[in-house]
Amino acid sequence: MESTKKTVAYTNTNSYETLNNLTSQTKNVWIVFHGIGFLSRYFLRFFKELNPKQNYIIAPQAPSKYYLNGEYKYVGASWLTKEDTQTEMENVLSYLDAVMKSEKIPEDKRLIILGFSQGVSIASRWITKRKLIFDRLILYAGGIPSELKPKDFSFIDHKKSTIHLVYGDTDDYLTKERLKLEKEKSDYLFKDNYEIRVFHGGHEIKPSVLKQFE
Repeated sequence: MESTKKTVAYTNTNSYETLNNLTSQTKNVWIVFHGIGFLSRYFLRFFKELNPKQNYIIAPQAPSKYYLNGEYKYVGASWLTKEDTQTEMENVLSYLDAVMKSEKIPEDKRLIILGFSQGVSIASRWITKRKLIFDRLILYAGGIPSELKPKDFSFIDHKKSTIHLVYGDTDDYLTKERLKLEKEKSDYLFKDNYEIRVFHGGHEIKPSVLKQFE
């Protein structure tokens, strides 16, 4: 007899990390999605060179934690896998809704959404599912989900919102074929309403690159 898959709904609790304080002097509010293997508190280290008075950074935490490198020492986390992707994404969306409700971001702040590596898929799906109004969307060294279509991004006012693709010129994860595919996908989704920024480096977050978007 084959097994039967069943589902239940329950209340879950997850943390997130912030850097600096949200005040009247704050210019930019960043919501930043880490890549696979990170924890949000360590991911925030890359944002410490931003002006602390003008930048408030919110780092959601991927829910699926695991031990890295097969050792029971360091912990990382993952956003999604190919298993139950749709259900897991709905859980992540509910979590992000709760984060936004908790933070109460004032409307006069510039909203910058950044996804790094695996975080690109979360940032992309989040803004399209929730029709989120942003000032900058930074897709950093990751792939846009293949199920997204131009109509999913049609709510964006490109006079007010900018989209940036960022990657390193020696990124081992982004082969020539992968870059070609991502550029073709971006052309299809955004037409000419995006820009590409290439830095010298690999699959990494560079604070000097982040400062370009302050």
